[in-house]
Amino acid sequence: MPFHLIKGTFHVVGYSPDGDSVRFQADDRENWKVLDGPPVDLNARGHAQLRIEAIDTLETHYQGHHQPLKLANKALRLLLDELGIKKVKFDKGGKVVSAQDGTRGYILSRATEKNRRPVAFVFAGDAEEEDGAEVFLRADRLGESVNYKSALEGLAYPTYYEGFFPDLRKKITSAVAQARKGGGKGIWPKDKTKDGFTVSSLSSVTEKHVILPKLFRRIVNFMGDGGSIEGFKDFLAANPDPVVELKNGHFTNLDTFVEVTGEKVRLTVNPEDLVFIEK
Repeated sequence: MPFHLIKGTFHVVGYSPDGDSVRFQADDRENWKVLDGPPVDLNARGHAQLRIEAIDTLETHYQGHHQPLKLANKALRLLLDELGIKKVKFDKGGKVVSAQDGTRGYILSRATEKNRRPVAFVFAGDAEEEDGAEVFLRADRLGESVNYKSALEGLAYPTYYEGFFPDLRKKITSAVAQARKGGGKGIWPKDKTKDGFTVSSLSSVTEKHVILPKLFRRIVNFMGDGGSIEGFKDFLAANPDPVVELKNGHFTNLDTFVEVTGEKVRLTVNPEDLVFIEK
């Protein structure tokens, strides 16, 4: 199934971007209408919030909380640099107050997700094809995307959803494997997702431990108002995230692969071994 090529510009002024989200303005708004799923959510400036496919970078702001900021901001810097957005200035709350944005680029997308964001592969510069063209995305072209480059630099966790083509998934997974080599770079030398991490308080995952952002968000959902990690496994079971384990084709929920022993939490498989199913 082909992707739709949508040309436009990237924007950060007035927003709080992170390493896997940025605003995009299509040259032709009519192109949004061809995507499957709910209508694209456009603000008064005609900007859509993208969900960058297949990767998840450390959170800079989630329900008032963040993950270790040095690596989270490094992922954001890579995104800005790749898109050619320069002279970015932030206020104390992380909102961009000025920047040389509006840089040219394009996305390849097939659909929106439940929050009405286009799920997209993101590219800087121009494309040879016409705006609105249907494009079959090959693995070599994927290598030019911000998605792939973030994974290759070790600044994004692989996070796959249903409908992501196996050949493209393999390409991202290979980038992750390269980033892990030789002690790893980016997040990987500090990643505690599978080895396990102690959660004595919420600050354990906001300031100290580097973990899969999806797992971080679930911990914030559970502990955001205080308390201990006790009961987290039951919380996950009561608020299921449907997944498929690729190795065995096992349809289940995320809590199946989360182990909680006292204050220690761990994911029992690598993130790239799971495919999430949208609720």
